[in-house]
Amino acid sequence: MQSRRSFLKYSALLSGLAAGLEAFGQAAQRSILLRSSWQVENIGDIGHTPGVITLLEQHYPDVEVRLWPVDIGKGVDQMLAKRFPKLKIITSETDVRKAFAECAFMLHGSGPSLVRGKDLALWKEQTGKPYGIYGITFPGVYGLPADRWKFKPEDISTMTGAQFALFRDSASLAFAREKGVKSPIMEFCPDGAFAVDLKDDAKATAFLKNHDLKDGQFVCVIPQLRFTPWWELPRKNQKPNADKHARNEAMKEHDNAPIRAAITAVARQTPYKILIVPENETQMRIGREMLFDPLPEDVKQKTVLRTEYWLTDEAISTYVRSAGLFGIEMHSPIMCIGNRIPAIVCRFEEQTSKGIMWKDIGLGEWLFDFDKPADIDRLVPTVLDMLTNKKATSQKVDKALAFVHKRQKETMALMGQYLS
Repeated sequence: MQSRRSFLKYSALLSGLAAGLEAFGQAAQRSILLRSSWQVENIGDIGHTPGVITLLEQHYPDVEVRLWPVDIGKGVDQMLAKRFPKLKIITSETDVRKAFAECAFMLHGSGPSLVRGKDLALWKEQTGKPYGIYGITFPGVYGLPADRWKFKPEDISTMTGAQFALFRDSASLAFAREKGVKSPIMEFCPDGAFAVDLKDDAKATAFLKNHDLKDGQFVCVIPQLRFTPWWELPRKNQKPNADKHARNEAMKEHDNAPIRAAITAVARQTPYKILIVPENETQMRIGREMLFDPLPEDVKQKTVLRTEYWLTDEAISTYVRSAGLFGIEMHSPIMCIGNRIPAIVCRFEEQTSKGIMWKDIGLGEWLFDFDKPADIDRLVPTVLDMLTNKKATSQKVDKALAFVHKRQKETMALMGQYLS
């Protein structure tokens, strides 16, 4: 199991840090240690990292960034190296020891939770140097109402010790305050993936040409189940979860039927074609079963199903050539808005509170809770309006993105005093 191997590897690594620090000296340089890159089976989880690095590059062009990743396999390391040729990617125990000794600041990147809080705690214990948390959901649990959200008690102390603790949705910020987090600066911070600018135009244009999808004349769509069935992926080495599978089976038609209805409306009422795409590696199967196969024949004629997974760079190069996106995912919409492409987010209770960020950035009209019948009822007209009312759509995107850029600038400034 990849996560188990990583755990054992880094447990051994971290146990030796205290002894290793003295060997490299303690002088803090103009360097940031970025803890990020949680998994590669999801283009959004991949996107957190290049998004934050892009922001650091824009606001601190002379500061060295060292990436300490959890997983950058399957070509992600090459994609990052191509976009960020100066980026140092830590690959060994020695690298981490050197970073602890030499970097001035440690930054926990955007993510679904305080993914590597233990590493921040160790940084504080071993170095005493400052650290921050940039755009997370907290606590990041699934399938529970807010009064039953569970978290690690030690995370409260870790976040309190941070120079800033920034949350990517207002519900997480409120929850952290309620549970006693007292970092000096606690604010809303857009997910790092808003800043991703990776591109693979060659792959994207070749795919679109092969499927007769012309720039600006198609819309992207993403399916999803209540729980991502990671157990379907051999690389994850997870045992099937009977309870989650049962919930998926019970709700898959309820959740994806509204998406199919919107696809049908787009195909029959607009000139646009439809491209069904994955955000994670399980969604090619889900897209075929729940979206493409049940479509009426006339709608299928205007619909393309992507049958292979892709990386974030090709996805963005595809999204920027589309007229917009809708579906039951979060990070493809984030990357669309970050590149001025309109996007609608659909969600349900099993997902984290991350969807609330759509309200936080001013796109509440494009946020749909599929546990609310009224939201399901308004999906089709909203999708059609997004695609046909171009002026209003453009104004919504520009206003939301202006707010995102403002918060990016303000939150990036928080590190300046520690890097001088």
